[in-house]
Amino acid sequence: MAGPYTLPKLPYAYDALEPSISKEIMELHHSKHHQAYVTNLNKALEASAAAQAEGRLHDSAAQLSAIRFNGGGHINHSLFWENLTPASSPDARPEAAAPQLLAAIGATWGSLEKFQAAFGAALLGIQGSGWGWLVREAATGQLRIVTLADQEAVVVGDTPILGVDMWEHAYYLLYKNDKATYIKNIWQVINWKAGETRFRGPREDAFKVLKTQADI
Repeated sequence: MAGPYTLPKLPYAYDALEPSISKEIMELHHSKHHQAYVTNLNKALEASAAAQAEGRLHDSAAQLSAIRFNGGGHINHSLFWENLTPASSPDARPEAAAPQLLAAIGATWGSLEKFQAAFGAALLGIQGSGWGWLVREAATGQLRIVTLADQEAVVVGDTPILGVDMWEHAYYLLYKNDKATYIKNIWQVINWKAGETRFRGPREDAFKVLKTQADI
């Protein structure tokens, strides 16, 4: 078994995304919520491997739900942190940081503003907790918007380009139930350079952030 998986360090300080995302939210979101997914993922993987080694397939299989949920939480958050950046950063300016991605967005939706409106509508349409992603399709290379419930992760073929966390822990302390304003403000701290890199690169490069203890 590879592992254990580790909590990735943020490429910015907890207060670096204010006022769009508060320091309190970032600290709790990263050090508590994401850490819990990593901890529980490692426990489930260890239990599954031990049961499999002892020939207890039923006990190994019983861990699959926990692996899928906590593994998805780890994947989603690791990608999410990388596609955020301080509003003052050049990486937050799509025209300069993501010319090829911006051109593809324009070709698909007509303009960046129309894409943001479509993405926002998709995010607001999520019932309960979940995620919204801009992805590059494996078969066609085309861009599309997908929404996934709970901690389902973009792992079947598509390349994740940009994601937005729509769990309450991502916004509630600052925005309460005003999800629309959270969505509007998060565009100020989107890392378009990271999106450009994912858009132009091979799919597996997007997931290199998922490090284990052996990688450190």
